[in-house]
Amino acid sequence: MNLKAGLWQQQTLKLAMTQELSQAIALLQYSAQELADFLENKALENPLMQIENGNVQPMNPLMDRNRRRHQKSEKDWIEQLADKPFSLEDHLISQLNLANLSAEQLRVIRYLIHNLDENGYFLGDLGEIAATLRVSDELVEDGLAVIQTLEPAGIGARDLQECLLMQIYYQNPTNELAQTIISNYFVPFAEKKWKQIAKELKVSLKEIQDVFDEVQLLDPKPGAMLRKEITTYIIPDAIVEQSTEGLTVRMFDDALPRISLNESYYKKFKDQDQQVSRFIQDNLQDYQWIVKSIEQRKETLTRVVAKIVEKQTAFFQKGARYLVPMTMKEIAAELDVHESTVSRAVREKYVQTPTGTFTLKSFFTSTIQTVAADENTSSTEVKNAINQFIDQENKEKPLSDQEIVEHLKETNGIVVSRRTIAKYRDQLGIPSSSKRKRFN
Repeated sequence: MNLKAGLWQQQTLKLAMTQELSQAIALLQYSAQELADFLENKALENPLMQIENGNVQPMNPLMDRNRRRHQKSEKDWIEQLADKPFSLEDHLISQLNLANLSAEQLRVIRYLIHNLDENGYFLGDLGEIAATLRVSDELVEDGLAVIQTLEPAGIGARDLQECLLMQIYYQNPTNELAQTIISNYFVPFAEKKWKQIAKELKVSLKEIQDVFDEVQLLDPKPGAMLRKEITTYIIPDAIVEQSTEGLTVRMFDDALPRISLNESYYKKFKDQDQQVSRFIQDNLQDYQWIVKSIEQRKETLTRVVAKIVEKQTAFFQKGARYLVPMTMKEIAAELDVHESTVSRAVREKYVQTPTGTFTLKSFFTSTIQTVAADENTSSTEVKNAINQFIDQENKEKPLSDQEIVEHLKETNGIVVSRRTIAKYRDQLGIPSSSKRKRFN
């Protein structure tokens, strides 16, 4: 072995992850909102970058004054009022007969309401609240009892069992069987150990099934309906349209801010001293790289969406049932790019189609083997078939996972394992055969 020290030349080729390359990769995987935020932050750092939002128009005072002059004075003034959210406390207090409550009782009730979570459950400790407010335990317990009489039914419950029991008392006070089952057999009832319950209560499985159907209609989160959530809107990154010439793809850039070079600033400072000139040149290079990265992002995204439309033409023309199996690796090979590039391009991106708006990731499904050697199907089609079989099954003798496997092979020519059926069934939120069984 030669251990002599020396110098040798060796030529190698490797990819260096520069800051610019890292930024280009990041821009590709940004959603429209993330890209807009990035550009706004960059505009604060780079004085050469001007940013303009396309959905914000400058105001013309003269035109605005003329427009107001011709408007009717009685125009929908109520729509100009601010939207004031109605809180859970406001909703509950409005139901109280304040004339029959003392100031101390009202203080206790308000304090108890503040201990309700977003779903309407009481999370506090009655003893600790009594000590904190320096009142008796009975006064706090009575306050909680008052809250539990308010609507929606189930509000102020301490757990799910109490919540469901309160709703049963409110909606059907004569159903003693349901009250008994929820009070004394809650866990075995939920686990569908109904034979044991039927034997002890001396009732039929059909009667327990009826109680189960009634419980299914109850609301396990009564306070959630009072929460006012802000509506969020999805802005598509691409739009697929049907024309006389076929399917067309165009990118939707209206939601993105427009960037441009601040030429006046550049001309003013580019010939200053060396330090200022270097600062200007660095920011100019940064601006140019961002412009180039955005164009490259748009080009890559356009190619990926166009290839998806090409592979999934039947889906866009006929509907979701015609989604064919397709992988990112397959698209990457046809576009001559790396699979990670396709993965970044479709991350949190949406496409608007004639049949609705979908995530780009939803078009990529795993390949499922069929009986025919030259044909495959997608996991989406398998899930649709599972749903169809279960909808049409005999509820007294529901299909087991193994029976679904055999049905898929015989009816659809699809070959899957029992474990795959169980996984897809869980993803669809479908319970096992024992929990789908009905009793007549």
